[in-house]
Amino acid sequence: MSLLRAGLLGRLLKLQTVNDASSQEPGIVRRIYQNLGLLLGGKAAAGLISLIYIAIAARVLGPADYGVLVLINYYAMLVGGLIAFPGWHAIVRYGVQSLAAGDQAKLVRLLRFVGAFELAGGFTAVIIAAILAPILGPRLGWNAEAQMLAIPYSLAVLATVRATPGGYLQILRRFDILGAHNIVTPVMRLIGTLIVVAFGWGLSGFIIAWLIAALAEGLSLWLAGIYFARRHLVDHPLLGNVADVRHEHPGLMRFMVTANADIMLGDLVTRVTPLVMGWVLGPVAAGLYSIAHRTTVVIAQPAQILGQAAYAELARLVAGGGSGHNIRHALIRCVGISLLAALPIVFVLALFSKQIAILIAGPAYAAAAGVMILLAVARVIALTGPPTSAALIALGRPGLSVISNFITNLGLLPLLPILTAYWGLQGAGMHAILQAMVASTSLGVFLWHYTNQHVRKGR
Repeated sequence: MSLLRAGLLGRLLKLQTVNDASSQEPGIVRRIYQNLGLLLGGKAAAGLISLIYIAIAARVLGPADYGVLVLINYYAMLVGGLIAFPGWHAIVRYGVQSLAAGDQAKLVRLLRFVGAFELAGGFTAVIIAAILAPILGPRLGWNAEAQMLAIPYSLAVLATVRATPGGYLQILRRFDILGAHNIVTPVMRLIGTLIVVAFGWGLSGFIIAWLIAALAEGLSLWLAGIYFARRHLVDHPLLGNVADVRHEHPGLMRFMVTANADIMLGDLVTRVTPLVMGWVLGPVAAGLYSIAHRTTVVIAQPAQILGQAAYAELARLVAGGGSGHNIRHALIRCVGISLLAALPIVFVLALFSKQIAILIAGPAYAAAAGVMILLAVARVIALTGPPTSAALIALGRPGLSVISNFITNLGLLPLLPILTAYWGLQGAGMHAILQAMVASTSLGVFLWHYTNQHVRKGR
């Protein structure tokens, strides 16, 4: 009889957990969009400021020198993306569990461990970028002065070494701070641009100004993370021995490696494409592509931020026993709203792409209009990617997202120089559309299959 009562109690508790997860679903979506709103506020301001300094830099430098500036920046970001080791997914996934258990000491040990990995990878990337700059620079159309400045510009890699404090702020749901941080680089670049123009320092001045902005971006988020950690983790010093916490968090290293590979592959084509433009077509093409890319970012950024805003909430939903139905439904609602918001922007870009390119960068950049339309279409197709990838990682299956990114970014990458060689800038746009179609389809299939087969469904 006692076994029967225990079985009934277990079924009731299981049913209650599923019902709780179902009832939380609207709240999950609401919190995701609250987080998104805070992040987008900063991104909107950053986007407006970026248009100002880009318009000035593009006009002052002209397509060729502006292309060199873009190539140097993307080169540093590419090396950083390939070698640096961001760990914010691990901080959020395992840190949420530590906070839920009220174990701050365990969280601090996790922060130290992941932070040490990230910093070691970041400084290694700086050294490698500095060594390779004078070797690759001539093939990318950099003059001798640009090659020399590219060596210290390798320190700009440190702008990307800030995932540990960013992940901790996500745990605290301080998306207001993360949103405000988005304007650090644009503001610093704008100030630097005005100074460079005032003194007539040219390309070298812009390179130095962008380097200072990159260093400010990385340092400011670390300072914010340390400040809030000292407020919430008052009984535990942040600095200390870096303990091996793998036994406290089973599967931590595998998760970190897989999630890092997912991030690296996800950003690969974005960072490689301008370099391919410079390698195949020269710096002018890289400058034109950069203007088109920057203009269409207004479509892609909300989806990328949505993935970041959704990840912590989806991780909580999974930890609370959320079913496959709950996760899919929340994701569909989020993506649907993003698509509705993006369509008017695409319509405007399709009608006025040439006028927009000239308005932003001047008449010398009118040729960016064709690829701008193709990139806009690709951005819309790709809107489902970031939040779907975030859902897979929250479910503890980053490997599925990695497989999709491997096929989409690395598998299709050899087509990029071929399409570019035959169709120029439009070839890059065609490649972006193909990439977006493959990514969205594969991620959607993986998520649907996994939630059907391996995640407990609500009944």
